[in-house]
Amino acid sequence: MNDSRQTSKEELVYNIFSAIAHRYDLLNTVLSFNRDKAWRRFAVKVSGLSAGGRGLDVACGTGMFAIELARVVGPTGEVVGLDFNENMLEVARKNIARYSMEKIIKLVHGNALALPFPDNSFDVATIGFALRNVPDIEKTILEMKRVVKPGGRVVNLELAHPTFPVFKQLYWFYFEKLVPLLGKLGVGVDGPYSYLPNSVKNFPHQQVIKKMFEDLGLVDVKCYELTGGIVAVHVGTKPFEKTT
Repeated sequence: MNDSRQTSKEELVYNIFSAIAHRYDLLNTVLSFNRDKAWRRFAVKVSGLSAGGRGLDVACGTGMFAIELARVVGPTGEVVGLDFNENMLEVARKNIARYSMEKIIKLVHGNALALPFPDNSFDVATIGFALRNVPDIEKTILEMKRVVKPGGRVVNLELAHPTFPVFKQLYWFYFEKLVPLLGKLGVGVDGPYSYLPNSVKNFPHQQVIKKMFEDLGLVDVKCYELTGGIVAVHVGTKPFEKTT
Protein backbone atom coordinates (compact mmCIF):
# COMPACT_ATOMS: atom_id res chain seq x y z
CA MET A 1 0.00 0.00 0.00
CA ASN A 2 1.45 3.36 -1.00
CA ASP A 3 1.97 6.14 1.54
CA SER A 4 -1.04 8.24 0.49
CA ARG A 5 -3.46 5.31 0.69
CA GLN A 6 -1.92 4.28 4.02
CA THR A 7 -2.37 7.78 5.45
CA SER A 8 -5.93 7.97 4.10
CA LYS A 9 -6.94 4.71 5.76
CA GLU A 10 -5.25 5.66 9.04
CA GLU A 11 -7.19 8.94 9.12
CA LEU A 12 -10.48 7.21 8.27
CA VAL A 13 -10.04 4.58 10.97
CA TYR A 14 -8.88 7.16 13.52
CA ASN A 15 -11.93 9.34 12.93
CA ILE A 16 -14.37 6.42 13.01
CA PHE A 17 -13.10 5.02 16.29
CA SER A 18 -12.84 8.46 17.85
CA ALA A 19 -16.56 8.86 17.16
CA ILE A 20 -17.67 5.49 18.56
CA ALA A 21 -15.23 5.00 21.46
CA HIS A 22 -17.82 5.87 24.12
CA ARG A 23 -20.25 3.19 22.88
CA TYR A 24 -17.83 0.69 21.39
CA ASP A 25 -18.04 -1.99 24.10
CA LEU A 26 -21.82 -1.89 24.39
CA LEU A 27 -22.31 -2.11 20.65
CA ASN A 28 -19.77 -4.93 20.33
CA THR A 29 -21.75 -6.94 22.85
CA VAL A 30 -25.11 -6.19 21.23
CA LEU A 31 -24.01 -6.69 17.63
CA SER A 32 -22.19 -9.96 18.42
CA PHE A 33 -25.13 -11.27 20.46
CA ASN A 34 -22.83 -11.26 23.51
CA ARG A 35 -20.39 -13.68 21.87
CA ASP A 36 -17.43 -11.26 21.76
CA LYS A 37 -16.36 -12.14 25.32
CA ALA A 38 -16.27 -15.87 24.56
CA TRP A 39 -14.31 -15.25 21.36
CA ARG A 40 -11.67 -13.27 23.26
CA ARG A 41 -11.43 -15.94 25.96
CA PHE A 42 -10.87 -18.62 23.32
CA ALA A 43 -8.17 -16.56 21.62
CA VAL A 44 -6.36 -16.09 24.93
CA LYS A 45 -6.63 -19.82 25.64
CA VAL A 46 -4.97 -20.83 22.36
CA SER A 47 -2.31 -18.13 22.72
CA GLY A 48 -0.43 -20.28 25.22
CA LEU A 49 0.05 -17.34 27.59
CA SER A 50 0.42 -18.40 31.21
CA ALA A 51 0.74 -16.98 34.71
CA GLY A 52 3.70 -14.63 35.04
CA GLY A 53 3.95 -14.14 31.28
CA ARG A 54 4.21 -10.94 29.27
CA GLY A 55 1.63 -10.18 26.62
CA LEU A 56 1.13 -7.40 24.08
CA ASP A 57 -2.26 -6.44 22.69
CA VAL A 58 -1.87 -4.46 19.47
CA ALA A 59 -4.62 -1.98 18.57
CA CYS A 60 -6.03 -2.64 22.02
CA GLY A 61 -8.95 -0.25 21.66
CA THR A 62 -10.99 -0.16 24.86
CA GLY A 63 -8.76 -2.73 26.55
CA MET A 64 -11.12 -5.69 26.78
CA PHE A 65 -8.71 -8.13 25.10
CA ALA A 66 -5.86 -6.86 27.30
CA ILE A 67 -8.03 -7.48 30.36
CA GLU A 68 -8.53 -11.11 29.30
CA LEU A 69 -4.77 -11.46 28.89
CA ALA A 70 -4.23 -9.91 32.32
CA ARG A 71 -6.55 -12.44 33.94
CA VAL A 72 -4.20 -15.17 32.71
CA VAL A 73 -0.81 -13.61 33.53
CA GLY A 74 -1.97 -12.52 36.99
CA PRO A 75 -0.16 -10.18 39.39
CA THR A 76 3.28 -11.59 38.53
CA GLY A 77 2.86 -10.92 34.82
CA GLU A 78 2.46 -7.89 32.60
CA VAL A 79 0.26 -6.90 29.67
CA VAL A 80 0.91 -3.94 27.40
CA GLY A 81 -1.96 -2.50 25.39
CA LEU A 82 -1.08 -0.29 22.42
CA ASP A 83 -3.37 1.90 20.33
CA PHE A 84 -3.02 5.03 18.20
CA ASN A 85 -6.40 6.46 19.18
CA GLU A 86 -6.45 8.45 22.42
CA ASN A 87 -10.25 8.31 22.72
CA MET A 88 -10.14 4.52 22.75
CA LEU A 89 -7.23 4.52 25.22
CA GLU A 90 -9.20 6.80 27.53
CA VAL A 91 -12.04 4.27 27.60
CA ALA A 92 -9.46 1.52 28.12
CA ARG A 93 -8.10 3.31 31.19
CA LYS A 94 -11.59 3.38 32.69
CA ASN A 95 -12.19 -0.30 31.90
CA ILE A 96 -8.86 -1.32 33.39
CA ALA A 97 -9.62 0.63 36.56
CA ARG A 98 -13.08 -0.93 36.74
CA TYR A 99 -11.50 -4.39 36.72
CA SER A 100 -8.65 -3.32 39.09
CA MET A 101 -6.00 -4.25 36.54
CA GLU A 102 -3.92 -1.06 36.75
CA LYS A 103 -0.89 -2.87 38.22
CA ILE A 104 -0.88 -5.48 35.45
CA ILE A 105 -1.82 -3.56 32.30
CA LYS A 106 0.25 -0.71 30.87
CA LEU A 107 -1.20 1.39 28.04
CA VAL A 108 0.99 2.85 25.31
CA HIS A 109 0.10 5.32 22.56
CA GLY A 110 1.65 3.96 19.38
CA ASN A 111 1.24 2.58 15.88
CA ALA A 112 0.82 -1.08 14.92
CA LEU A 113 3.08 -0.55 11.90
CA ALA A 114 6.04 0.50 14.05
CA LEU A 115 5.78 -1.08 17.48
CA PRO A 116 7.94 0.84 19.98
CA PHE A 117 9.41 -2.28 21.59
CA PRO A 118 12.68 -4.20 21.22
CA ASP A 119 12.84 -7.54 19.42
CA ASN A 120 11.88 -10.64 21.44
CA SER A 121 10.09 -8.70 24.20
CA PHE A 122 6.82 -10.62 24.68
CA ASP A 123 5.59 -14.17 25.11
CA VAL A 124 2.47 -13.43 23.06
CA ALA A 125 1.27 -10.64 20.77
CA THR A 126 -2.45 -10.43 20.04
CA ILE A 127 -4.67 -8.27 17.86
CA GLY A 128 -8.44 -8.36 18.15
CA PHE A 129 -10.96 -7.09 15.58
CA ALA A 130 -8.35 -4.70 14.25
CA LEU A 131 -6.17 -6.36 11.61
CA ARG A 132 -8.71 -5.42 8.92
CA ASN A 133 -8.36 -1.77 9.98
CA VAL A 134 -4.61 -1.40 9.61
CA PRO A 135 -3.18 0.10 6.40
CA ASP A 136 -0.68 -2.76 5.93
CA ILE A 137 -1.65 -6.24 7.16
CA GLU A 138 1.68 -7.91 6.40
CA LYS A 139 3.74 -5.19 8.08
CA THR A 140 1.57 -5.43 11.20
CA ILE A 141 2.02 -9.21 11.39
CA LEU A 142 5.77 -8.85 10.87
CA GLU A 143 5.98 -6.26 13.66
CA MET A 144 4.07 -8.58 16.00
CA LYS A 145 6.37 -11.44 15.05
CA ARG A 146 9.44 -9.24 15.65
CA VAL A 147 8.53 -8.32 19.22
CA VAL A 148 7.56 -11.87 20.23
CA LYS A 149 10.19 -14.16 21.70
CA PRO A 150 11.21 -17.29 19.76
CA GLY A 151 8.63 -19.93 20.64
CA GLY A 152 6.06 -17.22 21.39
CA ARG A 153 2.83 -16.79 19.48
CA VAL A 154 1.15 -14.21 17.29
CA VAL A 155 -2.64 -14.30 17.59
CA ASN A 156 -5.26 -12.63 15.41
CA LEU A 157 -8.95 -12.58 16.37
CA GLU A 158 -11.03 -11.16 13.55
CA LEU A 159 -14.40 -11.14 11.86
CA ALA A 160 -14.39 -13.65 9.02
CA HIS A 161 -16.25 -14.98 5.98
CA PRO A 162 -18.82 -17.69 6.82
CA THR A 163 -19.11 -20.44 4.21
CA PHE A 164 -22.24 -22.38 5.21
CA PRO A 165 -25.12 -21.88 2.72
CA VAL A 166 -28.17 -19.99 4.05
CA PHE A 167 -26.26 -18.98 7.20
CA LYS A 168 -23.82 -17.12 4.97
CA GLN A 169 -26.64 -15.19 3.30
CA LEU A 170 -28.32 -14.39 6.64
CA TYR A 171 -25.00 -13.19 8.02
CA TRP A 172 -24.37 -10.75 5.20
CA PHE A 173 -27.96 -9.48 5.32
CA TYR A 174 -27.53 -8.79 9.03
CA PHE A 175 -24.17 -7.15 8.48
CA GLU A 176 -25.10 -5.02 5.49
CA LYS A 177 -28.63 -3.98 6.47
CA LEU A 178 -29.11 -4.24 10.22
CA VAL A 179 -25.67 -3.49 11.68
CA PRO A 180 -25.45 0.02 10.16
CA LEU A 181 -28.96 0.78 11.44
CA LEU A 182 -28.26 -0.51 14.94
CA GLY A 183 -24.91 1.26 14.96
CA LYS A 184 -26.51 4.55 13.98
CA LEU A 185 -29.08 4.18 16.76
CA GLY A 186 -26.29 3.37 19.21
CA VAL A 187 -23.84 6.17 18.45
CA GLY A 188 -26.20 8.73 16.95
CA VAL A 189 -24.21 9.38 13.78
CA ASP A 190 -24.11 7.97 10.25
CA GLY A 191 -21.07 6.22 8.86
CA PRO A 192 -19.08 4.26 11.44
CA TYR A 193 -21.13 1.07 11.29
CA SER A 194 -21.55 1.28 7.53
CA TYR A 195 -17.76 1.00 7.41
CA LEU A 196 -17.88 -2.31 9.34
CA PRO A 197 -19.48 -4.59 6.69
CA ASN A 198 -17.30 -3.07 3.98
CA SER A 199 -14.16 -3.60 6.04
CA VAL A 200 -15.02 -7.28 6.50
CA LYS A 201 -15.92 -7.80 2.83
CA ASN A 202 -12.62 -6.23 1.76
CA PHE A 203 -10.58 -8.19 4.30
CA PRO A 204 -8.92 -11.35 2.95
CA HIS A 205 -10.58 -14.71 3.63
CA GLN A 206 -9.39 -16.44 6.79
CA GLN A 207 -7.50 -19.08 4.78
CA VAL A 208 -5.63 -16.32 2.96
CA ILE A 209 -4.62 -14.82 6.32
CA LYS A 210 -3.47 -18.27 7.45
CA LYS A 211 -1.20 -18.56 4.42
CA MET A 212 0.03 -15.02 5.04
CA PHE A 213 1.08 -16.04 8.56
CA GLU A 214 3.02 -18.94 7.05
CA ASP A 215 4.59 -16.90 4.24
CA LEU A 216 5.80 -14.35 6.81
CA GLY A 217 7.75 -17.03 8.66
CA LEU A 218 5.42 -18.14 11.43
CA VAL A 219 5.18 -21.89 11.99
CA ASP A 220 2.59 -24.35 13.26
CA VAL A 221 -0.08 -21.94 12.03
CA LYS A 222 -3.67 -22.77 12.91
CA CYS A 223 -6.96 -21.17 11.94
CA TYR A 224 -9.98 -21.73 14.19
CA GLU A 225 -13.39 -20.75 12.86
CA LEU A 226 -15.91 -19.93 15.57
CA THR A 227 -19.70 -19.51 15.59
CA GLY A 228 -20.20 -20.83 12.09
CA GLY A 229 -17.24 -18.90 10.70
CA ILE A 230 -18.41 -15.47 11.88
CA VAL A 231 -14.98 -15.01 13.40
CA ALA A 232 -11.61 -16.68 12.97
CA VAL A 233 -8.65 -17.00 15.30
CA HIS A 234 -5.21 -17.36 13.74
CA VAL A 235 -2.29 -18.58 15.82
CA GLY A 236 1.30 -18.75 14.60
CA THR A 237 4.52 -19.48 16.46
CA LYS A 238 7.77 -17.57 16.03
CA PRO A 239 10.45 -20.16 15.21
CA PHE A 240 13.75 -20.47 17.02
CA GLU A 241 16.73 -19.37 14.97
CA LYS A 242 18.62 -22.26 13.43
CA THR A 243 22.13 -22.73 14.74
CA THR A 244 24.94 -23.94 12.55
